Amino acid sequence: MKRLINFLLGTVRVCFSGPFPERLINLCAQEGVSFWAVEWLDEHTVRLTLRRGGLKKLEELAARVDCRVERERGRGLPLFLGKFRTRYAFLLGLAFALCAVTVLSRFVLVIQVTGNETVPTAVILSQLRQLGVRPGVYGPSLDRKQLAQEALLELDGLSWMAINLHGTRLEVLVREAVEPPERVDVAENIDLVAEADGIVLHVEPELGDALVKEGDTVARGDVLISGTVTLEPPQYSGFPTRYYQTHARGRVWARTWRTLTAAIPLETQVKEYTGQEKSAWTLQLFGRRIEIFGTTSISGARYDKITTVRQAALPSGEPLPLALTRETVRAYEPRTVQVDREAARAMLEEQLLARLEELIGPEGSVSAWQCSARETGGRLEVTLTAECREEISAEQPGGPVPQSGETDSPS
Repeated sequence: MKRLINFLLGTVRVCFSGPFPERLINLCAQEGVSFWAVEWLDEHTVRLTLRRGGLKKLEELAARVDCRVERERGRGLPLFLGKFRTRYAFLLGLAFALCAVTVLSRFVLVIQVTGNETVPTAVILSQLRQLGVRPGVYGPSLDRKQLAQEALLELDGLSWMAINLHGTRLEVLVREAVEPPERVDVAENIDLVAEADGIVLHVEPELGDALVKEGDTVARGDVLISGTVTLEPPQYSGFPTRYYQTHARGRVWARTWRTLTAAIPLETQVKEYTGQEKSAWTLQLFGRRIEIFGTTSISGARYDKITTVRQAALPSGEPLPLALTRETVRAYEPRTVQVDREAARAMLEEQLLARLEELIGPEGSVSAWQCSARETGGRLEVTLTAECREEISAEQPGGPVPQSGETDSPS
């Protein structure tokens, strides 16, 4: 502790000489001048250490006993700061640093959103910006509870929001609303029909009457599971056949054949840059755009605009509201070239396979497929033929109940 105090107050190592140096030591003790590390160099010379504040008093006492004081070296914080007495740039930087710690640390620099999965972060930040929450706003002035409630009223898909302030970081915690399960009205008359031609492989009826079985061939639009359920009367009872309507449910798997076609021109235009290029630099500070130098005005109607953003960030990776942007404009002229046929065919095949996967769904599978290509009318046309296993049922409003008989509602 004493070493820390000595460092903050500063210490001086002095050497004094005279006919009676011991008299100076006694006077220092009597006047309360603290010293230590006394070293006798000879009978008339003494070296010791004292605090910086006691040096003037020591010099006054030395004059009384006819001693000469020489300062050898000094240590401590006052000596270190004294070196910068005439360095105004350093003093200005120190003042700015103190201002940044005491004042700028109360402004919001980073806004972090957590807890969202389906609602985009950009949508949440955009709504908060409309309410005045943005980088550069004075943090203590924000009514965080009121802001969270107002944002929830405007954001669909969120059920809860909390805004917490941690120094210069504003944390936005959200919870997304849970969608209620879709309610199926079993009293509604709905049939399941085939959405593609195929051969039935498996039938899984849940509600309704299955009108097909394994091995049947169906065409697009044929009813697979009917929403009109037939109730046969007991044999020899003489009662009429009764019907009731329901929302048919179930799944029908079938073997299908899909044919898809895509085409691409054999000639295309590419960009050939002329060499004319201009750039402009801007600074983005707290959402404000400050132009530094340069221009993007260029002659001609055909050009590319390339924007490069260098975003400042904290060591943790969170972006700061400070970015340097460079906008480059490059002029070009179009030039017609021939398309690489093999590359174009491979691209079209990849697109057709992706479209096929969308058609058969995640549970469907492709048993076999083949592609053929031909050139016609200056275009490359690729046709995909595939054999698939997929679920082919789709909902459709059911037909009327047969005229003969009675209609019941499901219990």
